[in-house]
Amino acid sequence: MGSSSLLRGTVLLVAAAVVLASAPVSPGGGGVDTVAESCNAIRDFVEVAFCEAALRSSGPGAATADRHGHLLIAADLAAARGDSARDDAVAAAAAARASGGGERDGLEACGILYGSSVAAVRLMRGYAAARSWEAARSLLWLSGQAGMGCAAALDSPAPGMDRANEDFSRLTTMATALLNSVAATSG
Repeated sequence: MGSSSLLRGTVLLVAAAVVLASAPVSPGGGGVDTVAESCNAIRDFVEVAFCEAALRSSGPGAATADRHGHLLIAADLAAARGDSARDDAVAAAAAARASGGGERDGLEACGILYGSSVAAVRLMRGYAAARSWEAARSLLWLSGQAGMGCAAALDSPAPGMDRANEDFSRLTTMATALLNSVAATSG
């Protein structure tokens, strides 16, 4: 082996070692942590710690998913939280109706708002999965309305609804930011 081949091989080995040593590693131990990368990309819109915790809660596959995968995960999380909030609002409205409580109309409005917003999130997710960015973006406005709309419909905070509204708003904001990020880089 000539000295130039040996030098070239040594340089390549050193370069590879530097790259591997400087790459962020996922908590599970294998490779680049794409969750941190995706959440850092949308840090102007969503708290990084919230984003990372939400994506990691979906399971170990999140650490190696690409940003498109994180968008789909965020949409799934938002839809699940919206379903839960809708169920809570419907149950609280029924209880208020039975007891003659004054928040019944607001809670029923919350149930309706969550029903339509969750449907929009699911449609948006389907379009995003198919990489139909324009169609997915057309649903952004409707997908996030439940959190703010429900809070506005209630005269006073209903037990648990404040947290549900906040979580849903944060998750839909996260999905929106990831959608915009992925669509911008996909052309």
